[in-house]
Amino acid sequence: MNCSLLLRFSTYGKTFGTIQKAITMPELPEVETMCRGIACFRGKIIEKILFPKHTRRASPIQPRPKILASKLQGARITGITRLGKRAILSVEPANENGNLFLIFEPRMTGLLLRVPPPTEKHVRLVVHMQKYQDPLIFWDRRGLGTITMVNRPTFIARFGNNALGPDALKANGPELYKKIHRSKRHIKVALLDQKILAGIGNIYASEILYLARIDPRTRCCRLSQDACERIARASSQILRLAIKHEGSSIGDETYRTADNRPGRYQRFHKVYGRDKAKCGKCKNEIQRVIQTQRSTFFCPNCQIRY
Repeated sequence: MNCSLLLRFSTYGKTFGTIQKAITMPELPEVETMCRGIACFRGKIIEKILFPKHTRRASPIQPRPKILASKLQGARITGITRLGKRAILSVEPANENGNLFLIFEPRMTGLLLRVPPPTEKHVRLVVHMQKYQDPLIFWDRRGLGTITMVNRPTFIARFGNNALGPDALKANGPELYKKIHRSKRHIKVALLDQKILAGIGNIYASEILYLARIDPRTRCCRLSQDACERIARASSQILRLAIKHEGSSIGDETYRTADNRPGRYQRFHKVYGRDKAKCGKCKNEIQRVIQTQRSTFFCPNCQIRY
């Protein structure tokens, strides 16, 4: 079935410009912005779910699309929340007891939209609502994002207890110190570990450590409790500001808000993507190094290596 028959739109948004090499995965601010952007679907009843066919890479979907669609038909969306880098829709099925959870993990290029998508051919899922014109769309250019439906016991087993660290918006200095003070990992690498703090990725790890004045190559075991407190405060400050500006769209600008607009926080990046530029504080050159196959940006003058 052609995707143009699936979407209740007469026209589609324009495709993106020239694709560049830089692609970043949606992190906490971007997924939080998506969740806030689709909040209009809270309380709506699902009329039907459609999965456009793709000749290239199909998105990983569990359970199979037909089963997922049949279970969610007639279900009411009771909640839309974020868990780390995942968007969670809580739904109340029409024909069975107990809530179900529809989990979207954007990975590299996944987006949740409520307006015409950037391109038609990369639409992976369309959720039509009763008595509501606009559908909820999951769009993913690379097809690496996942869509998973689970019941409450499975959800708790997968994401409860110690499966994820505390949300990075609520980072706590003493708790962070307790988790990392024996580790020999570099602090930037540790911040990417979702069991340490949930939601931080490559962009915001660099920005957080710049604000905290800590060299990303510092080993965790060398950090004091005061340093961990600075990281916790910087995490909250950077992430809240990024949410205010609806996330960061950089490189090929794959990341878009739910109404298909680019984020704005990239304008405020102090170090990320700015190698060889001058530090805004000391005017020394920002440097780029590779840690666990990912680029890290920092000012060697302003950020202390313990």
